[in-house]
Amino acid sequence: MRTRSAILAALVAGGVALAPATVLAAPTPTPSPGATTLTKVGTSFLSATPVAAGQPVRVGASTGEYLYWSFTAGAGEIHEINATVSLAEDRRGSSTWAVEVFDGLRRRQACTAGAQTPTADASVSTVAIGCTLRRVRPWAEPWSVDPLPGTYYVRLTVVDVPERDLGLPIDVDLLISASGDAGSAPEDGRLEAPLVPPANAGKVLEAVPTAPTQDEESDGWNLDLTGWLPEAGSRWIWTTAGGVLAAVAGVVGFALTRRPAARRAT
Repeated sequence: MRTRSAILAALVAGGVALAPATVLAAPTPTPSPGATTLTKVGTSFLSATPVAAGQPVRVGASTGEYLYWSFTAGAGEIHEINATVSLAEDRRGSSTWAVEVFDGLRRRQACTAGAQTPTADASVSTVAIGCTLRRVRPWAEPWSVDPLPGTYYVRLTVVDVPERDLGLPIDVDLLISASGDAGSAPEDGRLEAPLVPPANAGKVLEAVPTAPTQDEESDGWNLDLTGWLPEAGSRWIWTTAGGVLAAVAGVVGFALTRRPAARRAT
């Protein structure tokens, strides 16, 4: 009995000891085979650079800039954002970095795992930032902030840094990975359309040239003052009229006050 108890205790202890090792040995997200590296980044929500899941990103920036990317999420997917910032060697203090994720309505989404706001000491050369989002739901109540299918935005920036370190060059490596299956968590409903579908940029229409008029074709001198005259409701008309009325009132007032004085003098 004692031998069995000892064996069971050893197995339990071994299982408990192996559990943390299993968590630490979780596979690291890797880029998709054949994916091209993206070298662009936006500086606002409107100029966010689209990036696909599994597509690596590598850009150069400056400390203090706001960096934006956007990606499309489908129902049932779980997205993980991993970023590595290579810091400048001549920086003088520690810095705190942050990665934030917003949905199409600019609502900030919570992270379930990852170092969302790590602090890099002055002695380190890189800092790793991560955020794992919740599973995207096919539908949700209007008052909730649950993640829904649509476009999401990633913002990376430094939130605490010495002023003298602002503007120093940095290199950012970013990777957004997606996992999960849309059919793994069925629900009694679905979103008819993405929350904010990706906007397709239009094209600038060229102006259609108009035929010149007879006056423009003539080489003679045409005196046209319509372009110089102000409109009837223009402030120049009211200013000029007010000035004329003020001058007339001044002259009349001077004449009325001057006449009795002239009579007393005679």
